[in-house]
Amino acid sequence: QLQASGGGLVQAGGSLRLSCASSGRTVSNNAMGWFRQAPGKEREFVAAISWRGGATYYANSVKGRFIISRDNAKNTVYLQMNSLKPEDTAVYYCAAALGAAPTTTPLNYKYWGQGTLVTVSS
Repeated sequence: QLQASGGGLVQAGGSLRLSCASSGRTVSNNAMGWFRQAPGKEREFVAAISWRGGATYYANSVKGRFIISRDNAKNTVYLQMNSLKPEDTAVYYCAAALGAAPTTTPLNYKYWGQGTLVTVSS
């Protein structure tokens, strides 16, 4: 089970750090990803990280502002979000991929967390 946390209300330009902890299942051998879904929009890829953290992918919209990282000893993945914009407002989901390589495709993710809401005010 994946549990995402750390969402909240922040002003534009601010920062938040999301966490995604896995319980009952180790995900240290899986790539992990973050996706988001804004109201009325489809779920979109945000960031992904390989199983050992050596490779990361980012959506163009967050590149340079967000950083994905992981601590396999804690079975936890993080998403540091800086310079937040109102268009970053969404429910953020973490997910564990089927394999070790990071991927941007939701179909390649097997386990999903419940989501945490991030609201960025202007």
